[in-house]
Amino acid sequence: MNALIGQPVRRREDARLVVGRGQFTDDVQLPGMVYAVMVRSPHAHARIRGIDASRALGMPGVLAVFTGRDLEGVLGSVPTAWIPPNSDLKQTPHRPLAVDTVRYVGDAVAMVVAEDRYVARDAAEAVVVDYEPLPAVADVMAAVAEGAPLVHADAPGNIALHWKAGEVPDEVFARAEVVVRQRFRQQRLIPNPMEPRAAVAQYDSATGHLTVWMTSQNPHIHRFILAGILGIPEHHLRVVAQDVGGGFGSKISCYPDEALVAHAARVLRRPVKWVEDRSEHFTATTHGRDHVQEVELAGRRDGTIEALRVKAWANLGAYLSTAAPGVPTILFGLIVNGCYRIPQASTEVFGVYTHTTPVDAYRGAGRPEATYLIERMIDLFADAIGMDPVEVRRKNFVPRDQFPYTNPFGITYDSGDYERALQRALERIDYAALRREQAALRAQGRYLGIGFSTYVEMCGLGPSEVAGAVGFQGGLWEHATVRVHPSGKVQVFTGASPHGQGEETTFAQIVAEKLGVPFEDIEVVHGDTDRITMGWGTYGSRSLAVGGSALAVACQRLVEKGQRIAAHRLEAAVEDVVFEAGRYQVRGVPDRSLGFQEVALQAHLAWNLPPGVEPGMEASSAYNPSNFTFPFGTHVAVVEVDPATGAVELKRYVAVDDCGTPINPLIIAGQVHGGIVQGVGQALWEGAVYGEDGQLLTTSFLDYAMPKARFFPPIETEATVTPSPHNPLGVKGVGETGTIAATPAVVNAVIDALKPWNVRHLDMPLTPERVWRAIHGKGAQG
Repeated sequence: MNALIGQPVRRREDARLVVGRGQFTDDVQLPGMVYAVMVRSPHAHARIRGIDASRALGMPGVLAVFTGRDLEGVLGSVPTAWIPPNSDLKQTPHRPLAVDTVRYVGDAVAMVVAEDRYVARDAAEAVVVDYEPLPAVADVMAAVAEGAPLVHADAPGNIALHWKAGEVPDEVFARAEVVVRQRFRQQRLIPNPMEPRAAVAQYDSATGHLTVWMTSQNPHIHRFILAGILGIPEHHLRVVAQDVGGGFGSKISCYPDEALVAHAARVLRRPVKWVEDRSEHFTATTHGRDHVQEVELAGRRDGTIEALRVKAWANLGAYLSTAAPGVPTILFGLIVNGCYRIPQASTEVFGVYTHTTPVDAYRGAGRPEATYLIERMIDLFADAIGMDPVEVRRKNFVPRDQFPYTNPFGITYDSGDYERALQRALERIDYAALRREQAALRAQGRYLGIGFSTYVEMCGLGPSEVAGAVGFQGGLWEHATVRVHPSGKVQVFTGASPHGQGEETTFAQIVAEKLGVPFEDIEVVHGDTDRITMGWGTYGSRSLAVGGSALAVACQRLVEKGQRIAAHRLEAAVEDVVFEAGRYQVRGVPDRSLGFQEVALQAHLAWNLPPGVEPGMEASSAYNPSNFTFPFGTHVAVVEVDPATGAVELKRYVAVDDCGTPINPLIIAGQVHGGIVQGVGQALWEGAVYGEDGQLLTTSFLDYAMPKARFFPPIETEATVTPSPHNPLGVKGVGETGTIAATPAVVNAVIDALKPWNVRHLDMPLTPERVWRAIHGKGAQG
């Protein structure tokens, strides 16, 4: 049998998805189903003086209108699930429907349920809410200014958390040969997956059980939290995530909407469906990023970096979302040094409440914000000392022979060879020739820029002991069951929950190779809390490193059980039976062998099993990793800037990534491509903009610019392979690498192109207007 791990197998799920046969939440159709629509606040901050639903209730087909007052004492508050230690976290109540006060545009105040979704929408518009508008604050720095309107009375100064890691004395900077300081603004982003959020709930009054179909990256986490909000036993709630059309972190969080839909189904004894429209998504689904960072770097004129100090203000929006407190602290603050040996580093973070949509994980979640600041600082430092930014990177890399490497915050990187990835990228672009071309074009009045990003990220989220230590209110192990039927067909039950990662393919590849069974004989089952024992979900590039490893361990247990059965059948000692390419054979006697599927049949028949071996062929694993994984690489962007218009054209993009042992290079390339597009989107086009009154001004694709395929040259991808020693597959994760690396690579390239105008820094997005103003001295520099 041919090896499958490492092969570019086409995604098996695409056979249904590309022809429209996927089963998404909105595809769920149930007898007697009714429809919910949320009434949302048009104000960023207002007191609710009253709600009149009489006109809506009088409309034909309207079944119910629920308000916050109706749900007091019925539904619990929506909790946050990450409580970083020593952060003085101010957890404020988040009611499923606002009761007295709304705190952002999109805050839900009522839910209408009707026989028809269009009737429900009309009825929602008929609900009259008497608001008393109050002062609002949307900008993170304005929110911490003296006298700013308070979002919550019990969070003085709008400070939701204050967290520190590491310490760098002032004297380190006082005696440094070179000190570089810069303020960065990481603009707010809106996730915009293809499928918006949705939920369908069905209540069985005979058993008291609820089933909720929903758009989820982590069904078991949603079950756990929703059961608490609804006040029902966890085993009475089934959560099903069928096909999920992307998430980018926005479907990790537990929102009020799913709990409201479930409650309505329980009260009305009818299935209830709610589907977010795109405009609703812009205001009601979590946003990402939105940091202000003040960064200081101390170094020597020979290019050695001596210290890094970071102070950041993270806009968390009006309420603490599920993982929100952990993103700007643990996932950001502990890896700001990147892939560099920096002896001393510190991070201080203020999490800030504002009258805006809550902010939570967005592809990369903290790691892009950290990588952006260190990669920009490397270029600024290189410029300050007159050294090539490539050489500054090379000089400060953690050397290959120093792994495992512990960074200044106590995080231990598993393995790495940063120099090799950089060298591969330099060779691919022919760096020396590209610099010559840049000089020649400048003489002609054309402005080429070359930008680098040499990144490392912390992902494969686990182990559970660390999760507990950093305040994550759950485990980070993963469960897998591999069930071999008497026919030899295999079912795989995984707690990982894909939403575009291709796990139905990669997980089948792992099992096919480990057990030696045909790829076509394997079914991967996911996303159903009644069929899957447990799972902590898919985020933080953990599905393969943790979920895939759980599969590998379960497969090994099956192989070992099969070895005992085969040895018994072949009348050989267990230690004399080897397993290769799906067959058990007596060592040195290849004619005496049995196939794995033959052995599985005998295990089920149980006619002649060795003593102590139970019938059946099924194994499970609850895999708890011993460490995070640390993918790395080098990305290079080449841009051309038109000084007449400020337009930036991406001419070339090269990505060299190391995600450990590759399972499927085709899927890796797809993940890298998608991540790069999102990262470049942040650098050049995307950005959520609020007015001073808290009104979101970018409420549709007419205002919120998204990357388009025509904006990109062919993306060139290469790989180096440095296996992780911490899991049985040697994998590291790749779902977020492109997003993490691309943003600073492109910004560095644009700033490189603008050197003739002495432009030192620009905040994102680097729109034509912003670039043009910088060229023409109109005050756009950050």
